[in-house]
Amino acid sequence: MSKRYLFYFGHPAHYHLFKNIILELQKNGHKTQVVIKSKDILENLCKNAGIEYINVLPEYRKNSIFSFGISFLKKYWRISKVIRTFKPDILLGSEPTLAHLGLFFNIPSFVFSEDDVHIIPQFAKITYPFVNCIISPQVCDAGKWNKKKIGYDGFHKLAYLHPSVFIPNRDLIKNIDRSNYFILRLAELSAYHDNNRNGINRSILKKIIEILEPHGTVYINAERPLEPEFEKYRLSVDPQLIHHVLYFSKLYIGDSQSMAVESALLGTPGIRFNDFVGEISVLNELENKYKLTVGVKTSEKEKLFSTVHDLLSNPNTRELYRQRRVVMIQDKINVLSFFLWFIENYPESKKIMKENPDYQYRFK
Repeated sequence: MSKRYLFYFGHPAHYHLFKNIILELQKNGHKTQVVIKSKDILENLCKNAGIEYINVLPEYRKNSIFSFGISFLKKYWRISKVIRTFKPDILLGSEPTLAHLGLFFNIPSFVFSEDDVHIIPQFAKITYPFVNCIISPQVCDAGKWNKKKIGYDGFHKLAYLHPSVFIPNRDLIKNIDRSNYFILRLAELSAYHDNNRNGINRSILKKIIEILEPHGTVYINAERPLEPEFEKYRLSVDPQLIHHVLYFSKLYIGDSQSMAVESALLGTPGIRFNDFVGEISVLNELENKYKLTVGVKTSEKEKLFSTVHDLLSNPNTRELYRQRRVVMIQDKINVLSFFLWFIENYPESKKIMKENPDYQYRFK
């Protein structure tokens, strides 16, 4: 039976997470509606992929409590209008507004979260009490809301980076150095949960480039403004192709959590340098169990530089990481297939997962 699904994208990461789910739902005869807000390259990603959307918050808000409150009210009003018109059967996203409106309109809502509750305490408090399901990797802690959690043996980003859906193609990135190159990612670190968290600053960035340049071409993918001296390193590529660029990179270094996970799932050697190291279950599993990423705290600058040297000095590093990736993929379920089954068969799927969590291993 055909159903209607409303998705909310509040960040480019949500586009990547949901794009294949939406396409598969449409193939299966369901109706989908995407609502977004203006955030970085999100709108361009949707346009380039041909995903129809309604931008409920085209205005960029100022960084103040008053502006945040006004934006929240605008989102409530505009999304509620879409709900009244589209009449969805389920609301899906990572957004408090959907949880609250779901309760108001008596529509089931799912929140997709790959963060432990202690990393996003404010988000959890205003969202988790109102949702029907928290769809989250098994290793993540949903705190006192664990009873609402649908834990699965995988990672969100496998919904678009699993080998069954992502096939790297070097010919798509012809303007990128075809020999050795490195990707440096500089996150903005401006979200509320990033308060007092540090990453790669100017002097550290300069030192990393000095270490890397004798070994290949350096590209910087920056969410925040770059100092003029680093502009020549800025990566210029279609954002749709960033994962192809990342796959063929010899090494990834950054202060972004998301791209560190993506690098690990692609089998690209990676180092993350920020103050979240050791606190995030998904990255801890990728680092400690699968050896697919290395975390270095900002208090350990020399360890960062020595780790870069170590990874560069071993000619087999990339092949070793590719082999580790194979092991990880074999361990995990096919996340896209699992998500589709769960969404299309809700609420029966929720009952099945609560009674028999191992049912998920049918999706391998």
